[in-house]
Amino acid sequence: MPKLNMVSAINLALDQEMARNDRVMVLGEDVGREGGVFRVTDGLQAKYGPARVVDTPLAESAIVGVSLGLAAGGMVPVAEIQFEGFLYVAMDQLLNQLARYRTRSQGRFSLGVVVRVPWGGGIHAPEMHSDSPETVLVHSPGLTVVQPSNPFDAKGLMLSALRLGEPVVFCEPKRIYRAVKMEVPEEDYTVPIGKAKTVAEGTDLTIVAWGAMVREAVNARKELETLGHSAEVIDLRTLSPMDSQAVIESVRKTGRLVIVHEAPRTLGLGAEIAARVAEEALTSLLAPIERVTGFDTFMPLGLLEEHYLPDAGRITAAAKKALGVERVAA
Repeated sequence: MPKLNMVSAINLALDQEMARNDRVMVLGEDVGREGGVFRVTDGLQAKYGPARVVDTPLAESAIVGVSLGLAAGGMVPVAEIQFEGFLYVAMDQLLNQLARYRTRSQGRFSLGVVVRVPWGGGIHAPEMHSDSPETVLVHSPGLTVVQPSNPFDAKGLMLSALRLGEPVVFCEPKRIYRAVKMEVPEEDYTVPIGKAKTVAEGTDLTIVAWGAMVREAVNARKELETLGHSAEVIDLRTLSPMDSQAVIESVRKTGRLVIVHEAPRTLGLGAEIAARVAEEALTSLLAPIERVTGFDTFMPLGLLEEHYLPDAGRITAAAKKALGVERVAA
């Protein structure tokens, strides 16, 4: 079984599904001849031709809008938005059209568009290239929002997304595009959308994260283990629909919760998770819920980016606070 990074795993998923289903096509800025800015679509145009791997103008609203029309005509378009900061240009097409089409047509039509977006910080990119606006997407009915944390899940979730027949925004944490390699089967397999994964079991504390933050949560778990504390780590994988039951069941077992995300704190997805836990598992909590997040500001440039992003140290500090080991702010 080959060891692949996330870039290669997503490329493999696209390649295999394009071979299996001739209705699948890719479109976006530089996705063809150049293979994408991160080379996720490398080699696909040479293999499937420019009619199925289409280089588009720099026009995000057109990329999503054309994808909508292609899906209405029976195609399965994979639209790449080059960086998450450019997603806002296509919000009208994404939220007012694509997400609403099933409701607008009274269930007669559903558009199977997969919008791929490199996501988040950690590579010292310019302004508008390192944000995490998942809250905007999750707040909109009609969209499925996925964010894998490793190559195995990336391939399986991509194949699930391509076969769902519903609009999916596939958020790819660019910080770990090439940072992790793991065994990824060449054969066909899917990872279920809407199902969280327990990365590591524990008894004293639950840590919930997604995307690039899962690796930081696992590192924090290792630090806590040296101090004699057992942390359970849950990877949401799908942000909408969210598997909140997996989190609630874990909190009922451990009694404590730390939520980690790199998006700004205010109105971040962590607040929704905290609210759901408070509604359904309040009496199980032995300490207040802790959030370790980005700050309520824009992603800074240069070296300050590392200060902005949550890391294992900040997560460990929050966990200690929840455990009553150290009364310090996360």
